[in-house]
Amino acid sequence: MSERQPREKRHGSRYKARMRAVDILFEAESRDVDPVAIIQDRHQLSKDTDPIVAPVAQYTEEIINGVAVELDTLDVFLEEHIAETWTLSRLPSVDRAILRVAGWEMIYNADVPVATAIVEAVEIASQYSGDKSSAYINATLDAMASKVDSLRSRAENPAEVLAGADASLDSDSAFDDDAVAPWDDSAFDADEIVEVVEGPESSDESSASEETEAEN
Repeated sequence: MSERQPREKRHGSRYKARMRAVDILFEAESRDVDPVAIIQDRHQLSKDTDPIVAPVAQYTEEIINGVAVELDTLDVFLEEHIAETWTLSRLPSVDRAILRVAGWEMIYNADVPVATAIVEAVEIASQYSGDKSSAYINATLDAMASKVDSLRSRAENPAEVLAGADASLDSDSAFDDDAVAPWDDSAFDADEIVEVVEGPESSDESSASEETEAEN
């Protein structure tokens, strides 16, 4: 009897939409441009006679618009849950993008199960960063999940969240410049980030069922 070969893990359209959202947030930060403007550019380019980019999926656009609107409050929440010896601004930009996508889903999109947002974020991190980065992102999101109801309640009053935050999220003055990062991003290469092509939109439930089938 021939040995059974493991099948490659399949991902649903929601996972691909999340990956592309990470790509766009990463690109926007690298170029110092508005991620919403990148979405608009992608829409235009996808309508060309010979399109050089894939159309942007509806859920990718929903994530990008949501993160753009809630960015300041979202960053406060993320900052509260990363290591005391580090800051959000000192994370590798790809990890920051992954955390923002997952954080937005957990707090602002109740239709997505919290566990799904975490699992998908860790999977994306495993592809774009490394094992240590995946573990760190997992721990950060798990900490947020443990108090997600409180975060959602606080998110309803962003002015209060921002008023109670530190003077500057980007200030590194309280941290040792020689501190060692709690992750390893040495495997990450910015040139390796490529946009994925999304298929038709599907629910997270159908994506989960596809992955279960692939693993059986």
